[in-house]
Amino acid sequence: MAGLMLSGCGLSSGSSVPLAVEPGIIQPVPELEGQTITVGSKNFTEQLIMGYLGEFALAAAGANVRDLSSIQGSTTARNALTNDQIDILWDYTGTSWVNYNGNTDPIPDARAQFEAVKKQDLERNGVAWVAVDYQVDNTYAFAVNQDAAKRLGVQKNSDIPRIMAEHPEDATFCVDTEFASRNDGLPGVEETYGFKTDPSKVKVLTEGAIYQATAQGTCTFGEVFTTDGRIKSLNLKVLADDKQFFPRYNIGVTLRDEMLKRYPQLAQVFQPISEKLTNEELMKLNAQVDVEGRDPADVARDWMAEQGLVKIPGQS
Repeated sequence: MAGLMLSGCGLSSGSSVPLAVEPGIIQPVPELEGQTITVGSKNFTEQLIMGYLGEFALAAAGANVRDLSSIQGSTTARNALTNDQIDILWDYTGTSWVNYNGNTDPIPDARAQFEAVKKQDLERNGVAWVAVDYQVDNTYAFAVNQDAAKRLGVQKNSDIPRIMAEHPEDATFCVDTEFASRNDGLPGVEETYGFKTDPSKVKVLTEGAIYQATAQGTCTFGEVFTTDGRIKSLNLKVLADDKQFFPRYNIGVTLRDEMLKRYPQLAQVFQPISEKLTNEELMKLNAQVDVEGRDPADVARDWMAEQGLVKIPGQS
C-alpha cells in the first residue's frame, strides 16, 4: 500500500487524519486494524469533502489513515492511484469513461454506465470500483444568472446556437482549464449542439471563480457542477442538457484491484456513506464550505456524526 509519496510527481508524504473519530455504524474491521491506507482527493471542494468522508470511515474501521488531499487535476490524481502513490480515490464514472478510458459516447443510463466503467477499468487498468452512489450525479452543466435567463429566454443547451446568432455579444463563456479541453467538456458540447465558440469570448477561470463571474454577468454561460452549493446561493439557473451530452458522473470509490482482493472488507466500510449521501445532501455540504467558509474536514466529520456513521470523541 502507499507509504511515502514520490516528490517528483508533485506529491509529498501524506499527513495524519485531521480530526479524531470513533466507531458508529461503521465498526472496526479486524483485517484493517493498523494497516496504513493513503486516501487522495482532487483539488476542489466536493473532492476534499469526499476524501475526508473516506478517511473518517477508514479511521473508524481501525486503519492507520494517511491524508493526501487536494491533488492538482483529475489525471494526476488517477495516476497517483494507479502508480501506488495513494490507495483510495473517490471518482466519477463519467470521468473514467471519457477521460481515463478515451470513450467518446457516454451511456445515459447510470447503472449501465457504471457497469461499463467497472468492466473496462478493471480489464485495462487494474482499477476496481466499490460503493458507487447512484443518488449522487455530479455532472457538468451550463448555468446562467436569472437576468440572462429572462432576457435571452435561455432554458437549455440547444438554445446556445440561437443566442450566438441573435445576440453574439452575449455568447460569452466562463470555463475552467480542464473543461476547456476535455472530451466531455467544451469541445464535445460544441460538436453535439452545433456551435463554435469565439476564443476571445471564452474566459478560463479557476473553478471557484466561475460561479461568481456567472452571477455577476461577467460571462453569460458558466460551467458548473450540478451538486455545487453555490448554484442555489447565487440563484443561478442550470440549463437542461436536452441532447444528453454529458455523461453520468456517479461517484464511487476507486482502488487497485490487488488491494481490494487483499482487503475485500473495504467495500463494506464505504458502502454506508453511499447509502446515505444524495445530490441534495452533497450540495448542502459543498455550500457549507464554499458559501459559509467552513473547513471541509469539519463539514465531513459533522455530517458523518449526524448520520451515525461515526462518533465524535467526547460527545454522547
